[in-house]
Amino acid sequence: MFLSACPRLWGVVHRHVSAILVSFSLIPGAAAFAVSPNDFQGSDVERINQAIEAAAATGEPVVVPRINRAADGDRDIWLLDSAILVQDGTYLELENCHLKLSDQSRDNIIRSANCGMGITDIQPIRNVTIVGKGRVTLEGADNPRSTGDSAKTLGVRSYGTDAGVEGESQTGDWRNISILMAYVDHFRIENLFLKDAHAWTISLERCAYGVIRDLEFSATESKVVNGKREVFLNQDGLDLRQGCHDIDIANISGHTGDDLIALTNIVNDAMAAGSPDYIMVSTPNNRGDGQDDIYNITIRNVRGHTAGGHHIVRFLNAGGLRIHDVILDGLIDTSTGRRAKAAVKIGDANPAWGGVAPLGDTYRIFISNVMSRAQHTILIAGSLSESSISNVIKYNAAGRPITYKSGSDNVRNVMVHNVMPRMTDSNDQSQLPQRKR
Repeated sequence: MFLSACPRLWGVVHRHVSAILVSFSLIPGAAAFAVSPNDFQGSDVERINQAIEAAAATGEPVVVPRINRAADGDRDIWLLDSAILVQDGTYLELENCHLKLSDQSRDNIIRSANCGMGITDIQPIRNVTIVGKGRVTLEGADNPRSTGDSAKTLGVRSYGTDAGVEGESQTGDWRNISILMAYVDHFRIENLFLKDAHAWTISLERCAYGVIRDLEFSATESKVVNGKREVFLNQDGLDLRQGCHDIDIANISGHTGDDLIALTNIVNDAMAAGSPDYIMVSTPNNRGDGQDDIYNITIRNVRGHTAGGHHIVRFLNAGGLRIHDVILDGLIDTSTGRRAKAAVKIGDANPAWGGVAPLGDTYRIFISNVMSRAQHTILIAGSLSESSISNVIKYNAAGRPITYKSGSDNVRNVMVHNVMPRMTDSNDQSQLPQRKR
């Protein structure tokens, strides 16, 4: 009543309060209303998941800070025994923090809560944000129970302390993926450093309308465990699987054990959703009518390499599933040691994946601005039609910039422009046009 009777005084108070609120909102990482796992009791992952549950009821963001105020004392790491489960509407802000899987965990670091072990009917969710502020690290375990995909036997082809343990799966599976989401629409994943994944680092299944940006990967297809270098297979960086569409990918860097980025669309009708026997958590089938095509994907500004000598970017589809309307613009091969097999590989003749896709199943792929020292710069090992390849430089490697491994019969209406002949090294000018004197 007093302030309403004194409009000049009310104006002064209002201006000062507004200034305080605006100043607070400008503090990096500051959230006026946020839920912190430090407000809950339990293990590290229990407290984070309790915070997500509480935030789901209020619509507030969840902020995981750098300092973990655990019951046994403060520390600057969050040790996870199981997965952080993001829900419909989750806004998860990771603030200068370090999340790491414990040696007891055989689970993802982050998973969408709608999928998991024994969940055969995955219900769609939407509006999920996972964003890092400052330097945020997501790291695999020091001594993981399982690594590799579902084709890798533990202790034979890829490392895992569960090898030979009765009652435990003896192959890798979807739990080895660091960030796994299925049937999520309208999402963001950004500003994360991801290290020593147990298999694929990020895998999205039937996700759409998303933004993925500012990710750095670090993996070498092996790791020293208890003084011995062990093999960790299938350490892809970012994988898009069946049904992913309308996704913008930008600013991807670092190195991975396997492919840095892969769009992979292959069928395995024998597997059910939620099975511990496969690397996908949803059913890897073809629902028909183009529902499981991968399309409307943009990939820009890739600066990295595959430490295991695989591919920097890979497009693979078979079994009637299609990949189309994809833009790859800007790829710099940062390798200095082992060469990639290909900077960009399109398709495959391997009968295990269905062989070369029919002509017309991989189409409207636009690739531009690629520089690489890989064995093959652009490797067409399957089919490709109605596409464009431009501004490609191959250097310090034998052969032509484009390799038509599957033959000309599997290529149709592909425009090639400004593809540079092989350069032997950065100082070799002999293959460049010489200026007339």
